[in-house]
Amino acid sequence: MSRTIAASMLAICLAVPSLARAEADGPDSWAVTGVAGNDVLNIRAQPNATARIVGVIPPDGRDLANLGCTGIPSFAQWEQMSERARRAAGANRWCRIRYRDTEGWVRGKFLAEGS
Repeated sequence: MSRTIAASMLAICLAVPSLARAEADGPDSWAVTGVAGNDVLNIRAQPNATARIVGVIPPDGRDLANLGCTGIPSFAQWEQMSERARRAAGANRWCRIRYRDTEGWVRGKFLAEGS
């Protein structure tokens, strides 16, 4: 019995760091926000505003797979930042996404956690 308990505790201890890491990387999916009803969100080949457009997402786009974001300060850096600097960091974030069959980069300021 004690081996079973020990094995269970080991499994839990090994699982907890991976759960924390998954949460720290952001949500599993995004939804588009802040895009006008008559506009689209461009998907770009690289994380910059002048990169080639490889696709578009409608202003009500949902279920964008989160493949990771760049330009995110560490927690320690975030704690030291002013509110203005935090907003600027969020506005400069680029996230790699998959929407339907298209993968690419979108500005993080146009993304909200998906449901």
